[in-house]
Amino acid sequence: MNEGVRRRGARWLAALGGLLLGALALATLFAQRALPDTLRLDAEAARQVELLDRDGRPLRLAYDGGWNLHERVPLAAVPATLRAAIVAAEDRRFWTHAGIDWRARASALWVNLRNGRAVRGASTISEQVVRILHPRPRTVWSRWVEGFEALRLEARFSKAEILEFYLNQVPYGANRRGVAPAAAYYFDRSLDTLSPDEMLALAVLVRAPTRLAADPPALRARLRRLAQALAAQGRWRAPLPETAPALARARPPLQAAHFVAWAGRAAARQRPGAARVRSTLDAELQQSAEAFLRERLRDLAREGAAQGAVLVVDLDGNRVRAYATADRLHPDIVGIDPIQTPRQPGSTLKPLLYAMAIERGWRADTTIDDAELRERINGGLHEYRNYSRVHYGRVTVAEALGNSLNIPAVKALQFVGQAPFLARLRALGVDSLDQHPNVYGDGLALGNGALTLYELVQAYTALARDGLWQPLTVLDDAGPRPPARALYTREAAHAISAILADASARLLEFGEGGVLRFPVATAVKTGTSSDYRDAWTVAYDGRWLVGVWLGNLSGQPTEGVTGARGPALLTRSLLARLPSDVALRARPAAPERPESGQAPAAAPEAPAEPLLAQPFDGLLLARDPRIPAALQAFRFELAWRERPQRVRWEVDGAVVAETREPYFDWPLVAGAHAVRALAFDAGGAERPTAAARITVR
Repeated sequence: MNEGVRRRGARWLAALGGLLLGALALATLFAQRALPDTLRLDAEAARQVELLDRDGRPLRLAYDGGWNLHERVPLAAVPATLRAAIVAAEDRRFWTHAGIDWRARASALWVNLRNGRAVRGASTISEQVVRILHPRPRTVWSRWVEGFEALRLEARFSKAEILEFYLNQVPYGANRRGVAPAAAYYFDRSLDTLSPDEMLALAVLVRAPTRLAADPPALRARLRRLAQALAAQGRWRAPLPETAPALARARPPLQAAHFVAWAGRAAARQRPGAARVRSTLDAELQQSAEAFLRERLRDLAREGAAQGAVLVVDLDGNRVRAYATADRLHPDIVGIDPIQTPRQPGSTLKPLLYAMAIERGWRADTTIDDAELRERINGGLHEYRNYSRVHYGRVTVAEALGNSLNIPAVKALQFVGQAPFLARLRALGVDSLDQHPNVYGDGLALGNGALTLYELVQAYTALARDGLWQPLTVLDDAGPRPPARALYTREAAHAISAILADASARLLEFGEGGVLRFPVATAVKTGTSSDYRDAWTVAYDGRWLVGVWLGNLSGQPTEGVTGARGPALLTRSLLARLPSDVALRARPAAPERPESGQAPAAAPEAPAEPLLAQPFDGLLLARDPRIPAALQAFRFELAWRERPQRVRWEVDGAVVAETREPYFDWPLVAGAHAVRALAFDAGGAERPTAAARITVR
């Protein structure tokens, strides 16, 4: 009876064991992944264009942990000592096993059991290649599956192919992959110039690069053990290392990873399928810009500025020569690109605004009343203030712009019109300001909308180039470029440049001297956003335009870093190293009188016939029930290249006001309405606009 029970139990256990083994085999089979057809990654490299600087040198600058595609070396070019050291350190029976080193696994298991914890691994180079190809969580199950994939790997590829792939893709510190990038990072050397001790260090660092690089005694001990193992094989005849070689952990010559990403996307659009594309970047200037930027951020560390960006443009073709970014807190991480991140520009939009005002009749000596100003905003009142909170009374346009006064700038926007100014900014390539003009209001003059450093610099090139605008370019191999467009009159651009280069125009707020007084004629404008979150400087001479932003991408305020105090010194230092071989395009701020019979130039986008800038047709407005109805109004605005003698405003066919200015604050009335303006020209002729239908709730 008992014997029968035992036999049935044994058969049952055998059946269960067979089922479990079958389940394990199936799970192992389905857990495995497909292997590539090749280990050379040539197709992957072909999909990622290789960018060159302006002189044809490769920009291999992005170390993000992805494949090492452009710094690979053939197996024969890897020094024999380094090959032998890595094989001895990682997989000493590499040339004899079939993918799994069972002896090493058994030995590691015994050591780990004896110590009660995992102190030794036994992954072969082939298993590590599988792990590189198919990253998995570091578990016992992953190790099991990787072993079978390693067997398949060795059945498909030769040992030489596997080792070459491993040497080019093995991860090191700081997101480097492969022995060539690691040699440059740790020793600032190429592979063929490494000393024997440095080759040993590269082999040892594979196992734990971050920990060993920070622990020289542990690194030295490992070096000596590896040298002894190589000596036993007859592959090491030098003395045993007494000390670990110094690790330079050198920065690459450039940190232009953000430029590579931006220009790479441009290359994909403009040169699809190209394997190599020459960019506009000047490697030496880029290196200087990065060094200056890192130094300035160190100087401002106490004030809390952590990130910065520099854009240098050669005005001959609007070519980007430097595209530098820096992060003081995370210097080795390629994070958000601050050049392409919208931030509030502070006062840096004022020159672009005043240029439109000059086109429409103002001059440098036109006076504006810098007095207290309160504006109705959404039924409430907003008080505008200058940075110093001082009012200067009657000031000229030159003084208002030179001293970056806020109240005159708001009045300049009211003169030009919110919608026309926003339209001009968009024509200048400022795509980030994509809301309706009502969203920004008069605060647009003071930088309440966010735009990128790239867009700001691109817009300023029109002021620096006689009013002619072209998009910035980052590729020299992109083929024909669109022709320049006249977005400002030459006279307006020259007048603004002259004001920005005149140190005497800045005396009220900035005083004598200072970093804004450049040694050669240079137009310079600074900007600071609210709570000192962003500090800007844009400066240009006849050949170069430099834009700098400093602040925190997190939005954290700095401790009082302004445009004049933060980035201005950096801007000055950069321009000082550039040849000022072309004079600033600037003339006395009063525009030249037109020749007899010649009409003065008009604003490029101003309509020939009057039209409503606001409201637009279909606008929906809502009254605030918490605010008295008498205090709620909406501004009607007229856009026209001429200056009207007067404007008659109609709502639902009835005249509600007549003004001498091209705007009127209409008290809100509930219901559906049709709005029209009738402008009277210099001869008294009536010029009606089309009607706009609006709804007020």
